[in-house]
Amino acid sequence: MAGQFLAGTCGYSYSEWREVFYPKDLRAPDYLKYYSLVFPFVELDFSWYKMPKPETLAAMADQTQPGFLFALKAHKSLTHEIGEDWEFQAGMFADAAESLLVRGKLAAVLVQLPYSFAYTAENRSYLASLLSSLSSFPLVVEFRNEAWYQDRVFAELERRDIALALLDRPELPGLPPETDRLTNSLAYLRFHGKNAATWWGGDAVSRYDYDYSTEELKSSARRIIGLSRSASRVIAAFNNHAKANAPKNARSLVALVKALSPDPA
Repeated sequence: MAGQFLAGTCGYSYSEWREVFYPKDLRAPDYLKYYSLVFPFVELDFSWYKMPKPETLAAMADQTQPGFLFALKAHKSLTHEIGEDWEFQAGMFADAAESLLVRGKLAAVLVQLPYSFAYTAENRSYLASLLSSLSSFPLVVEFRNEAWYQDRVFAELERRDIALALLDRPELPGLPPETDRLTNSLAYLRFHGKNAATWWGGDAVSRYDYDYSTEELKSSARRIIGLSRSASRVIAAFNNHAKANAPKNARSLVALVKALSPDPA
């Protein structure tokens, strides 16, 4: 493969992964250290629920292997529960993200916007301001509403050197179409599963309770190999954390990419 390929999961600290991914006798505080022995990357999602602190992220970084990378999901006060103090919140978030950046451990900051974040003049203005406030970090934007998938948006992401998150998701009206459109040198894929029945009404577990088949993963492996011809780095983040499907599918994808990649010779 031409570009670097990293695979991992969205979050890592799940008790139900014990005895499936984590050894039975492994203590929860040691999960991250163990995880970093298996995968080279993790997307942190606790930072969406709770504003991360610099010292917390620094301590996490110190537990991982050399070369291990984090993606940090933007706090909900910046994406889902936007208030008048968003600039103050963005400053706190940036202070925390900086602790990973200076250690060479930050792959990206993920700005994941909800379906309700409509394509309006007000939201476009807000998003521009938010991205400017976080412009010192490598950024990835995930839109959940298909209205944002248009050339003027892609062109603005390219101008700002920001990656568009590429999604694997259910086939449902209103969700963005599958695309391999690159807006900078990073191809960032998020695997949400294909649970159409629970996407709108389910919770954070049932919505992503999905086990990818071998054929589905083979198709994704071919997609990644194709993306690697244009991207300098391809990241695959599995969000189907229920029943430890995420680490299982991530490991399978890595093996398939290796098996299906053309011989570099």
